[in-house]
Amino acid sequence: MNGFICLDIGGTNIRAAFFPLEGIKPVKHLRINTIGDGQKVENRVADLITAIWPTTGEIRAIAAAAPGYVDSRNGMVISAVNIPGWTNLPLQELLSNQFNLPVFIENDARLAALGEWRYGSARGYHDVLYLTISTGIGGGVIINDKVLSGSQGMATEMGHVTILPEGPLCSCGHHGHLEALASGPAIARYVREQLENGVKSILTNDSTITSKEIASAAHKGDKLAKAAFNRAGEYLGIAISNYIHIFNPTCVVLGGGVSLTGELLLRPVRSAIQKYILNKEYLDQLTLVMAKLGDDAGLIGALSFIKENLP
Repeated sequence: MNGFICLDIGGTNIRAAFFPLEGIKPVKHLRINTIGDGQKVENRVADLITAIWPTTGEIRAIAAAAPGYVDSRNGMVISAVNIPGWTNLPLQELLSNQFNLPVFIENDARLAALGEWRYGSARGYHDVLYLTISTGIGGGVIINDKVLSGSQGMATEMGHVTILPEGPLCSCGHHGHLEALASGPAIARYVREQLENGVKSILTNDSTITSKEIASAAHKGDKLAKAAFNRAGEYLGIAISNYIHIFNPTCVVLGGGVSLTGELLLRPVRSAIQKYILNKEYLDQLTLVMAKLGDDAGLIGALSFIKENLP
């Protein structure tokens, strides 16, 4: 069977899928830890490609959804802070030389946006804003049916806009970014801080507490847990209202694990958008939807990227 190999490279796992020439259902799917066996991560990526390679048929191209700042034009990972050694890494060249095939590289969140636009919740729209809210916050933007990447492939770092200049420290080292206020770890950190200050809750001050556990407590009526999601949702809504002013999309897609809490997060998001939007006309044709493709968004986006760029 002929087809394509697509990868989604994260700080914890690397996933690979073999797709046939038509359709978006993988024939084979594998996952490995990103770090292990003393190997460089790029070598683990290459080994995973070899492991998923079909015994018969031809591979036409390879595409990888990579984290961090990615220069897709030159196939470079400029910086991926969660992967050791991935600074100015010519990943496209390394894989192309090894496998003698066309290789395409793009930022993981932008490819997830592409996947949702082509095959998911944003299908049929021409101007789309995609946000993934999980351990971090990433995003992608479609404008006039084109993915916005910027001059160096460093555009749409949606989680690293400053919402509170004197706010909590972000994983990137700056203060008050959206990611430091509305991501899963940010929600958990806020709850721990409140518990340390004596706020009553059914939750315990545990360093391993997760946003999923906090969501469960919120559904049971816990005031602190509900306040944590109201806070995160409001900051997220403030950011989205700013993005709406800049990009004027007709569809906003929310994905990632934190978004799976549904109305717990969406209610304060909608309220904040209504409160902070410059003009209600921005909302007249706007649809706010949940992502459809789940964990496969990056892989399917990589597949879409191949089909858009392969001669």
